[in-house]
Amino acid sequence: MNLLGLEWFNPGFLLLLPLAILPWFNHNLDKTVAWVNLVPIDPLSRFFNIGLKILSTGVIAALILALAGPSLPEQKIERIGEGAEIVLLLDRSRSMDDPFAVKHQAAVVSVGGDDSKRNVAREYLTEFVRNRPDDRFGFVFFSTKSVNLLPLTYDKEVVLATINANALGKGLSDTNMAEALLSSAEMFEGQAYRGSRIVLLVSDGGQLLSDEAKEQISRLYKEMNLSIYWIYLKSNQAMTLEESEEDSLLWVDIPERKLHNFFKSIGVPYRAFEAGSLEAFAEALAEIDRQHYQTLIVEETLPHEPKTDALLWLALLAVLLLAASHVYTFWGVKKAHE
Repeated sequence: MNLLGLEWFNPGFLLLLPLAILPWFNHNLDKTVAWVNLVPIDPLSRFFNIGLKILSTGVIAALILALAGPSLPEQKIERIGEGAEIVLLLDRSRSMDDPFAVKHQAAVVSVGGDDSKRNVAREYLTEFVRNRPDDRFGFVFFSTKSVNLLPLTYDKEVVLATINANALGKGLSDTNMAEALLSSAEMFEGQAYRGSRIVLLVSDGGQLLSDEAKEQISRLYKEMNLSIYWIYLKSNQAMTLEESEEDSLLWVDIPERKLHNFFKSIGVPYRAFEAGSLEAFAEALAEIDRQHYQTLIVEETLPHEPKTDALLWLALLAVLLLAASHVYTFWGVKKAHE
């Protein structure tokens, strides 16, 4: 039940509120005096008498209201912050279980260890999220299928738990990049535009996209006003996304370069970071962090807030004042009879 801007867990107790006026109907303590001129006018006594009745009424009302269980309902408020809305798009294909930034070929046989690409991505993305308090994050991971693990939210603890959980287990063999890119953009559909929007792709590979997929991705990313950042976890230290005269013939038509060229051609802000070391990965995230602190309308959810304790403390304070008045009265009567 909602009343006076509050939710009431046991609203039936509110029917007992008329009991709060009982202190005003106490029996008459006035004495019959033969000559009223003998009774001096004492406004201070009248003030304290009315005050004690008000305190008694307050105690009864506070206890009844506490029994009714009032609370402030969950509320959404908006404030101005600095940051962005970011969908973390993380590759969970089998190749992400391989070691990252290995120096010796023998280390490649180690799969799924602490130095795997997915574990490194988890550590750096965790730090990235912690450093951006006003951002709203979503999370998508993909391998054979794309899975929207987390819609856009300001709840950083949920985002961090999702990042941590995503590093568990082993990846699958296939990569469905087209579905993942579309799923990331669709997160913003129906959302009010609040500021900078980013899809942050963390992947060690690409995919050949169909003409239909290219058209859908290009159209949707323009409509949603999105920017793309790609942290490319290099499998070969020498291979680069940009073509050069010293390229091996094996690198000319690889999916990574074709995806890179596609991103550059669709008419949305795009930048790729080639991470071939831990330092390069850290610098890529630091650069993204520096670039995206634009004014952003931040929506915060204020949780359900019970008010029972406040009423009980109010009743206790009033009871202590009433008790003090009775102690003082007892002491005064005792002194009068000595």
